[in-house]
Amino acid sequence: MNLFGWLKKIFKTEDKTEKSGLDSIYEKKEELFEEIHSIWDYIKLNDNSQAAHISAVLGFDEWISMDEILRRIRELFGMDYKNDRSLYPYIKTLVDIGLIETNNVGGKKKWRKRDVLIKLEGKKEKEEKEQIKETVKNR
Repeated sequence: MNLFGWLKKIFKTEDKTEKSGLDSIYEKKEELFEEIHSIWDYIKLNDNSQAAHISAVLGFDEWISMDEILRRIRELFGMDYKNDRSLYPYIKTLVDIGLIETNNVGGKKKWRKRDVLIKLEGKKEKEEKEQIKETVKNR
């Protein structure tokens, strides 16, 4: 390489918009979205299993004893278990993985669901907006 070629290369001015591939010198601000979901919306328990029965009768607001859990299962599903203690391992597993809370006051255990939330963040694209607008117009 000769001296003049080397000097041209050093002092050559490049257009920053061509180099970065932007249409303008201003950076585009990407729109972010944030969604919050409950993990209970995504958990799929086997139908007619003891875990599904427990999940169906427990709520987020009130603490429920085992007697009440069994009564609600009888009422909702019309079934009795031969051994009522068979529900304890399922409840303990759900407590251990953090889906159910336990409360032991006065020698009686009570349980309720924990509302475990998932926060999803990402970038919104213009195409998604256009698809939403089209679906709204078509309705």
